[in-house]
Amino acid sequence: MEHTPMPEPLRRAVNQMVYEAVERCQEVMSYAASDVARDWKRMTLYRSTDAADTMDSVAMLIAAYCEQVGMDPETLNGYLQLSQQHSRADGPHEEDRAHLAGLLGQAEPAGADEPGAVRMLYSSGQRQAEEARQPEDRPEVLFTMACLHGLRAKLCEDLGSLDRLPPEVAAMARRVAECLEVPEPATA
Repeated sequence: MEHTPMPEPLRRAVNQMVYEAVERCQEVMSYAASDVARDWKRMTLYRSTDAADTMDSVAMLIAAYCEQVGMDPETLNGYLQLSQQHSRADGPHEEDRAHLAGLLGQAEPAGADEPGAVRMLYSSGQRQAEEARQPEDRPEVLFTMACLHGLRAKLCEDLGSLDRLPPEVAAMARRVAECLEVPEPATA
């Protein structure tokens, strides 16, 4: 298949959709970090599923383009990683419950003693729980949080919203917001 750039209208649509998904991800982080978010369960689920649905739409839009230009269906299915697809309608799977059990320090679920996804996710949850006992110090996580929160605060002109964040994230997010200039609309 020849190498051609993504058509400009498709590129812009993808960029807009990715922006929307990232904005929803920032909201998930905001509801998860905020002490005032009494509704964190509802809102984190709403916003995380909104982000997932938007990214699924991105994938399907690009897949439709690939299909239209004649990509082999087997190749397209491989690129879509269909074997990884799970429906939210099925609810949490055993692997999800095992991961949660590990995160919360609960008893090892059935199947966690056998090689496979349940065991792997339970162990992963245990490692993450151990890491959560320490202050968040992974620079890439702090930087991502600060960038997303700072960007949102600047765009919404709501730097006060950063006060609800942990102090180290809030300080970095303020520095990010201070560096940003609100873009002027392009003129034709």
